[in-house]
Amino acid sequence: MHQFCELLQQRRSMRKFTDEELTQDQVVALLKAALMSPTSKRSNSWQFVVVDEKPLLEQLSRCKDMGAAFVKDAALAVVVLGDPLASDVWIEDASVASIILQLQAEDLGLGSCWVQVRERHTADGRAADEVVREVLDIPLQLQVLSIIAIGHKGMERKPFNEAHLLWEKIHLNKYGNH
Repeated sequence: MHQFCELLQQRRSMRKFTDEELTQDQVVALLKAALMSPTSKRSNSWQFVVVDEKPLLEQLSRCKDMGAAFVKDAALAVVVLGDPLASDVWIEDASVASIILQLQAEDLGLGSCWVQVRERHTADGRAADEVVREVLDIPLQLQVLSIIAIGHKGMERKPFNEAHLLWEKIHLNKYGNH
């Protein structure tokens, strides 16, 4: 396992993947991480649809106008859902699970990229979550937050450069104090 700071520096959005499939152990590790992600009052308001069938990945890659095309080339897509009836903070719970999946992918040496689905649309104005819901038969009470595309890295990305940290975004005790 990496040191956490190193893991954060190395994790970069990956939109190019190789054709190599994930091992069963890798998939299990990813799903364990998702299921261990914290939720408000341990409501477990998230659910996950794991997609590895190429025709379904292709359909998901067209769920919105821009920013999802690379899903078709991923080995795996994890669709992160939230249940508003289980928690009023399902968006936060599902967001935490989404980033936990990405950090676990990086720790396994895999690439990943978050596809925002909630509040996004296709080119013709159709809601992206409707497209995902239709493709995967998702019940109406569940909300689609994101798709996390995961696969073996198809390109090299430089680690995050700490020289680009925006320290001016940090305020001490009161806003405006740096």
